[in-house]
This record gives sequence, structure tokens and C-alpha cells, in this order.
Amino acid sequence: MSKISVIGAGNVGATCVNAIAHMKFVSELVLLDIKEGVAEGKALDMMQTANLYQFNTRITGVTNDYSATEGSDVVIITSGVPRKPGMTREELIGVNAGIVNSVVENVLKHSPEAILIMIANPMDTMTYLTHKTSKLPKNRIIGMGGILDSSRFMCYLSKALNVPASDVHGMVIGGHGDTTMIPLLRFANYKGIPVTDLLDKEAAEKVAADTMVGGATLTKLLGTSAWYAPGAAGAVLAKAIIMDEKKVMPCCAYLDGEYGQKDICIGVPVVLGKNGIEKVVELDLNNEEKELFEKSAAAVRKTNNVLHDMKLI
Repeated sequence: MSKISVIGAGNVGATCVNAIAHMKFVSELVLLDIKEGVAEGKALDMMQTANLYQFNTRITGVTNDYSATEGSDVVIITSGVPRKPGMTREELIGVNAGIVNSVVENVLKHSPEAILIMIANPMDTMTYLTHKTSKLPKNRIIGMGGILDSSRFMCYLSKALNVPASDVHGMVIGGHGDTTMIPLLRFANYKGIPVTDLLDKEAAEKVAADTMVGGATLTKLLGTSAWYAPGAAGAVLAKAIIMDEKKVMPCCAYLDGEYGQKDICIGVPVVLGKNGIEKVVELDLNNEEKELFEKSAAAVRKTNNVLHDMKLI
């Protein structure tokens, strides 16, 4: 019997629960929100698709009752507010830090052995905050961003190559932000063929540029943040843990010397299994890639410093 709880029943949280149910790898799902009736309504709506989609996962929705999450193997945190007009990044971090700290504290009261997946934004900084405040082992706190960014990378690669996305392999490392992520074109391939052999320089660079603004593009089109791909990315990450898949995926992980970085949470490839992050995989980056990674880490640290300035850690 396995159990996953998702905190936050907004678009991303609800989509994540729906994706997990369709993947059919977990016995019980709990969806929790602070707004009365929202989690209950969405959970019931999803349960009414169980026969149609032929899944047996039990989905329960609750309002602010963390006792319902007791015994969770994995907890996915999507809670937080989006940046509003006139709100500074510092204000956003301050608000979401308070929300995330409260969620983590309540979650661990009832599931002290749970592995935590962070989706709340700014994701790298909220992952770092949780490491600093929860004192959990570093393998049990994982930021989702790299999986999402890599999925967007592979989407744009498949479009440029006019091939199925499932046949394309690519990875994005670095911070989860428009200017901090690093699509690794040199490592990307289609059926083992390097994409740099299949795309000219201009086309390859456009794929990388489109990937970096992938989230902003959707926000502009939708008027709000995306949810299908982020929700699915969280579900895939949870599956790798629950099913002990030992898959290599790019996630926001706490580094302690890897890639020449310490005391930072940033996107790198890791091995995911039942213990969460079981290993950080160190790629053989060239000098250009190393320089980009160092710049990305510096930008993430600058955001993290807001936590120090506001005395949140």
C-alpha cells in the first residue's frame, strides 16, 4: 500500500493528482487545500472518472486537515501564491516562504518519513528553504523544476525535428528560471543521433531559447501559469520514487561539493528511487557549460539571499 498527498488543489495540484491516478501506481491519494470544498469537489470529480479510466486509486479531498495525510510516502507541495502586479520578488518569497514552512511543519507531524517534492515557486529557493528549516536528510527534499524544463526542451526538439517527442532525449540543468536554466544541446539526441547533427546552429539555438521562456510563453497565452506539464512532471517524479525506478532525471537537489557547488539547491541529474535522491550524477560539462552553470548558481544564490535578508533562515 502506498500513499501520496498533494498540498494545494489549484490547477497544478489537481492536475498532478489526476495524472498520478491515471498512472495507476499508488493506492491512496489525498488532495488538501485551505479553501473550503475545493479539494473535496475536485477529488470527487476525479473519483467519478475511476470506472471510465479503470483506475483503483482512492482519492480523498480535505480542507486543511493534515491528519488525512498521515502515513504518506511522498508529499507534493504546490501551495503558494503567484506573483501579482506590483509585487516584488522579495514580497513573493516572503509570502510563499511562510506558506511553505507551515505546510512542511504540518506534513511532517503526520508523515515524518515522507519524501517531499517541491513545486511551489520560486522553486529552487523554496526547496533550499525546506532544507534549511526542516533539517531533513538531503535525499528526501526534491525540487521538480528540471523535469518540467526538460520536458519542454524535448517538446521543442521534437517540433524542430518533426519526430515523436517520445523518441527524443534531452536534459535541462541549472536554476528553474527564464535566464538561469541550461538546455544541454550537446547531450540531446534523437534515437541516439546527436540533435546537433540534425539541426543547424540557428535552429538548435532557437530550441534552447524557446525552452528557456517556455513557462513565460504559456503565462502570456493563458494569463496564468501552466498546469498540465507541471502537474505531469510532479507525477512522473513521484512514480520514480514510489516504484523505486532508479531513473536518472534532472531535479532540484541540494549540492555539497558536486559540480563545484555547496549549500545550494539547483537542477542537476539525479538517480531517483525509494529513498528519494539516491545519487547526484555529475556530467562531464565542457568549459562553456560549466561557465553557464556557475552563472546560474550565482543567480539562484542571489534569490536565496532574500531568505537571509528577511531572516527566514
